[in-house]
Amino acid sequence: MAFLGLALAAVVGLALGMLGGGGSILTVPIFTYVLGYGAKSAIAMSLPVVGTASLAGALRHWRAGNVDLRMAAMFGGVAMVGAYGGARIARFVDGRVQLTMFAVLMLVSALSMLRSSRASGDTTTGEAAARRIHPALLAAIAVGVGVLTGLVGIGGGFLVVPALVVLADVPMKQAVGTSLTVIAMNAAAGFAGYVGHVDAEWGYTAMFTAVAVGGILAGTSLLRFVSTAALKRAFAMFLLVIGGLMLIQS
Repeated sequence: MAFLGLALAAVVGLALGMLGGGGSILTVPIFTYVLGYGAKSAIAMSLPVVGTASLAGALRHWRAGNVDLRMAAMFGGVAMVGAYGGARIARFVDGRVQLTMFAVLMLVSALSMLRSSRASGDTTTGEAAARRIHPALLAAIAVGVGVLTGLVGIGGGFLVVPALVVLADVPMKQAVGTSLTVIAMNAAAGFAGYVGHVDAEWGYTAMFTAVAVGGILAGTSLLRFVSTAALKRAFAMFLLVIGGLMLIQS
């Protein structure tokens, strides 16, 4: 099972590299249902995996000009506070409840992405979007994403990407790179909130992370060959399938 888990780690990396999210959506079920860890341990172990892999992907996107640093700082800085707080609150929440919340949030996000799959997000920059949206709204979204990261182990990509594309009109490919940056920040804060409060195998987590980083580097390279519309549809369908399976299991 350990070797199967490492093989699936490459899939986690590909998801993060090509979709700007989905890594935690795969990592938590892998640790829980494939490797047999408890829900809280799986959530805690997923955060350094997704955070490190996201950072590697974000650097690649940054070099390609696909990261809105201003938007990432705005979302990420505020979200980190929520992520740490969410991780502390998670100690008092039953593991099955956490996994159920995890699945429901994926389904809601998938439906949102499907509704917006025909909208054009390639012509408006993140700077223009920031002028149209009140800072308080962006802060509220960031806090919500952060709390969910800490509470249920969601890196935030499947929420940040739709928020940037649908609400802020950030081009899809730039939203992916920005999302990866925010995920790395969120995961670090959430992980800090779990340290010392859960049992986890950090050695195996490190190996899983290394494989996921290799996958995300491959995923960011493949991104240039995928159309924006196809990317959004694939992202939404991916969330629907995985979310449905998680809901059934929970």
